[in-house]
Amino acid sequence: MNTGVKITAFTAALAATFAAAYGVGAATGPLTSDPEPAAHAKHNRPASPDRSAGGHSSHADTTPAGLQISQAGYTLDLKTPRLTAGEKNELRFAIRDQEGRQVTTYRREHGKELHLILASRDLITYRHLHPTRAADGTWSTPLTLPAAGSYRVFADFTPATEGATNLTLGADLAASGTYKAPALPEPAATTTVDDYTVTLDGDLRPGKAVELTLTVNRDGRPVTDLQPYLGAYGHLVALRSGDLAYLHVHPNGEPGDGTTKPGPSISFTATAPSAGTYRLFLDFQHNGTVRTAAFTVQADRTAGAPEPADGEEHGNHQH
Repeated sequence: MNTGVKITAFTAALAATFAAAYGVGAATGPLTSDPEPAAHAKHNRPASPDRSAGGHSSHADTTPAGLQISQAGYTLDLKTPRLTAGEKNELRFAIRDQEGRQVTTYRREHGKELHLILASRDLITYRHLHPTRAADGTWSTPLTLPAAGSYRVFADFTPATEGATNLTLGADLAASGTYKAPALPEPAATTTVDDYTVTLDGDLRPGKAVELTLTVNRDGRPVTDLQPYLGAYGHLVALRSGDLAYLHVHPNGEPGDGTTKPGPSISFTATAPSAGTYRLFLDFQHNGTVRTAAFTVQADRTAGAPEPADGEEHGNHQH
């Protein structure tokens, strides 16, 4: 993509998720997982309308992505809703259509049929996963959760049916064990991962499209040879603290477009759906390794530049 992708601003929030509607049997045969973290497909499309069992649109869905376990006739069926912290487990799930059948055909997005994100409710633990699909439509990936507590699983996919749009469905996952709630890191403009320092420039604002620039340095020197990962020099996910509303943007530019440089800076255009605290996760690849840099940010209507005057719109890219 040669232009920035604006996150659609959403206005409603779902108060609680509900359990999957279908009981399922065990899948056959061992399954393995792609160990690398995942980048994701575009989310600048409006959410698909929710559909009843008959497949008819019931209302325009304005809920942020990932808050619903069912949408547009599809349901995330989490077969292992409970795991034990600190132990190697297998996470299994399926996507079911409105007839209750497990979906077995998907449209490939950024080289994968489905992208899986897992985040703890406290937004400290974050994983990008590529599970493996069995012939019957059951997905599986090995998973070790570092601490007890509540987690959210997001399945990001596009069914291979005519007219289908990208969906992100979410379900809760519990990890048993002794739980001690950690504090969310304070907002900061700089974070480190391994020997890399990543700096964030820009303020996330509710209802306003703004440019966020993330700059990667290593041992005090700018990294100017970032490597493309699933078609981009960086992928950004934002999760809202509290309900874990899922936001996803892609960079302003792509490798090979003639203008986008391989670092040290990666820019994104993003709009927060509301004021509040968010956790940003940037995936970038260098020297063959994908790393994730995390930031805590506060979306505040008074942050950054003043409100534009009548007739003006600063930083709002139209596409």
